Amino acid sequence: PVRWYDGTPSPVRAPQDVDMIIFRENSEDVYAGIEWEAGTEGVRKLIDFLQNDMGVDKIRFPETSGIGIKPISQEGTARIVRAALQYAVDNDKDSVTLVHKGNIMKFTEGGFRDWGYELAKKEFGATELDGGPWCTFTNPDTGTVITVKDVIADAMLQQIITRPAEYSVLATMNLNGDYISDALAAQVGGIGIAPGANINYDTGIAIFEATHGTAPKYAGQDKVNPGSVILSAEMMLRHMGWSQAADLIVKGMEGAISAKTVTYDFERLMSDAELLKCSEFGDAIISHM
Repeated sequence: PVRWYDGTPSPVRAPQDVDMIIFRENSEDVYAGIEWEAGTEGVRKLIDFLQNDMGVDKIRFPETSGIGIKPISQEGTARIVRAALQYAVDNDKDSVTLVHKGNIMKFTEGGFRDWGYELAKKEFGATELDGGPWCTFTNPDTGTVITVKDVIADAMLQQIITRPAEYSVLATMNLNGDYISDALAAQVGGIGIAPGANINYDTGIAIFEATHGTAPKYAGQDKVNPGSVILSAEMMLRHMGWSQAADLIVKGMEGAISAKTVTYDFERLMSDAELLKCSEFGDAIISHM
């Protein structure tokens, strides 16, 4: 989830328009780590196979190229798109957007797009809008019409800046999801308060974690913004059905930021803000619950 908290410093004019949920497939794509280093025996075998058995003639510099594999499966696509569509139903959202580069990578990212639309029609009863490929279906619980649409990934990076209010739930692959989630986070305060989760919607098993890295240079300094971890805990509580506890965390976060009692990453961007340590910011959140 990416949303703006009142008072959070932002480089854009209307950060309040950003309120999106990103469903990012995280077991496939180029992030699967199936690759061979340039100059190794493995990459030579693979390039030889591609050129001589598969007729590939577009590897411009075969002697110095590293090669990676980009697996995108129908099953992986169905799992993430199904979860995104069901989330839209359960939370009364009005759109789900499939983000891809299928115009170029036709059989991987293009497959993701096509399989996504296919699932929306087959499992949610979506029907094509004005001849397709966009389609719509009615939320059986609320009557809201949910639009299933797609956007090319590079265009999406523009749209989230110029027209963020038009997007609600996004479903995408691993690499695109990485780019888009961080670009969105930059508009609402940065990765310091961007939460994340790895959820298996079939089993309910989930891991919740901050979206940023470990930043070892700050270890032991009681300095960094704990918001990403705290809001990941908010996601965990909501996933467990403890919505009241989750709401208290959101209330506390909003209160602390609105009062301009913040850590260094926000304080340097805000006028008349009070600089707090990491632990002090946690106390400020509690005081506003």
